[in-house]
Amino acid sequence: MSLELQQFLAGYLAEVEEHLSSSTQKLNAIDASARGGQANPHAVRELFRSLHTIKGLSAMVGVEPVVALAHEMESLLRAADRAGGALSQEAVDAISDGVRAIERQVRAIAAGQEVPTAPAGLVERLAALQAMTPAPAASATTLLTLPADVAAKLSAAEQAQLAQGVATGKRAVRVDFVPTPSRAATGLNITTVRDRVGRVAELVKVYPVSLPKSDAAPGGLGFALIALYDGDDDALRDAAGADAVVPLSTAAAPAAVEAVEFESTRGGSRLVRVDVARLDDAMEKLSSLVVNRFRLTRAIAAMRESGTDVRALADIMNENGRQLRDLRAAIMRARMVPMAELLERIPLLVRGLERATGKRVNLTVDAGRAELDKAVAERLFPAIVHLVRNAVDHAIETPEERVRAGKPEIGRVEVTCWERGNNQLELTVSDDGRGVDRARVAARAGRAIADTPEALLEVLTAPGFSTRERASTTSGRGLGMDIVKRIAVDELGGELHLSTTPGGGTQFSVRVPLTITIVDAFSFLAGRQPFVVPVTMVEEIVEIEESKAVRGPQMARRGTQIRVYERRGEPVPIVALDELFAIPRVDELAPAKAMVVRRHGAPFAFAVHRMLGQQEVVVRPLEDPLVKVPGVTGSTDLGDGRATLVLDLWALSSQLAEARA
Repeated sequence: MSLELQQFLAGYLAEVEEHLSSSTQKLNAIDASARGGQANPHAVRELFRSLHTIKGLSAMVGVEPVVALAHEMESLLRAADRAGGALSQEAVDAISDGVRAIERQVRAIAAGQEVPTAPAGLVERLAALQAMTPAPAASATTLLTLPADVAAKLSAAEQAQLAQGVATGKRAVRVDFVPTPSRAATGLNITTVRDRVGRVAELVKVYPVSLPKSDAAPGGLGFALIALYDGDDDALRDAAGADAVVPLSTAAAPAAVEAVEFESTRGGSRLVRVDVARLDDAMEKLSSLVVNRFRLTRAIAAMRESGTDVRALADIMNENGRQLRDLRAAIMRARMVPMAELLERIPLLVRGLERATGKRVNLTVDAGRAELDKAVAERLFPAIVHLVRNAVDHAIETPEERVRAGKPEIGRVEVTCWERGNNQLELTVSDDGRGVDRARVAARAGRAIADTPEALLEVLTAPGFSTRERASTTSGRGLGMDIVKRIAVDELGGELHLSTTPGGGTQFSVRVPLTITIVDAFSFLAGRQPFVVPVTMVEEIVEIEESKAVRGPQMARRGTQIRVYERRGEPVPIVALDELFAIPRVDELAPAKAMVVRRHGAPFAFAVHRMLGQQEVVVRPLEDPLVKVPGVTGSTDLGDGRATLVLDLWALSSQLAEARA
């Protein structure tokens, strides 16, 4: 790695990541237009700018493989821009492959690895498509007659964008903004005006206008904003701080315009780019404050027991607790990323799968306003990719099969997510495909036919299981659903559910916590050993009534005794945690409480001796395979300086159910 790259690596990666995200958004817009047989000159031009910036940044730090690939994509987009913004499906595919290749190159840079060159044949494809791009159309503006001086300032693609907008019912307008000291005092400058106009209209071009110096134009400079608009003129005038909105088709010749063009820049945004490592450091500092609060709580309790009046300290501690919760919420908001941004690559993934499988899919992605901690989002995304890939490759039939089944030729895949309360996110991936063939799955797995969705899901998520006889470029290696379960359930402590109808489609639902660093948890004693469990895992805490419990079979594993008691007409297996973990018995104390969890919809209860309370805890995950065991997700410090284990009751209930089977 060059010295320049090492010096500017963090800034380079942050800037390139932002432009790659923008490139994906613009590609989705271009793809949607191309599917409808329309050009999208605005999106083409914005994509060109993002890739041009990536090329420039990469050249500054000496990453030549990225420079070379971005240059070829930029050349193709420049040709398309000159031709009115039209891109063929083949060109969209090639540019999409190029953006994915740059993402892989950037990941290699971040990991300190050698940067790979572009995939074989991709550069040649881009060059060939550039040669095939049609010449600029002479009639690009036949739908709109522009004033000569305005037309001289607009490229062919920008004129085509105006013409296309007028054809769809919008008006091509010009709004003039003249900077003055009084306007600047109210926050109106060309940057803020550009942003405000862009929020109410489709902004096509901004360029400077030379004006005679006067009281109205003290600097002798103004700006022309060319836009497409279909609303009330008053809203546009207010946004621009202008006196008039001039329709371009009937506009009088405006003041003389200088020859130099104004390339508007992004500005006025109240955003600050922050390295994730700094947010991680802030969370680490907050974690230390949470642990210290536990210690203060213990110290105050000891003082109270010795007879000291601690009412003033207790009030301070209560206020401190509220402040810590507010601080935690503020840091978490800073760490949150919109799910819409996380899912923006899914349309291009589906497009590639359509090419590989020959299927046709109508994809719907609805992320709403859901947000997720960046660390959780990065872990979850591969699981989402596997679910979508399985939906297209396994579930959706070929067009011919769908027609024979009386279905539309185009399959349907929906990705939807929303926040459940303030601590969980639920994501579903559903399709209208063939559904899961239980008999075929059972035959491939060598098991009995699953009679419940939960049992079927266990088979599908078994390591190495695949319904494909042989591997293809998209699936068949037995890695998909196993990875989904490992990420969603084992790593993130979430849930995975399945519902399927033969011939009617399949839906997978994933629930994960919004964050996995600081969580609300119950603390309790099993014997004299303290444990904690996340609140989200527990459905209910109940009193144990021995008279209602029926002794069941004794399991061979550690001699654990399972009992069954009735809860609102439903039988619930119950096991004592001290027996399960072989903790020395407390003869004078019998388990008095039980925490009820649900495993695949079925209840399971764990008996404990004493509930200690509910509080925020800092979870330290157990990553070392030598100490990582099923049912234990990490450790925390409750203020006594000792490690307290964080339990995964869902995993424990699954383990016990398998042992009973």
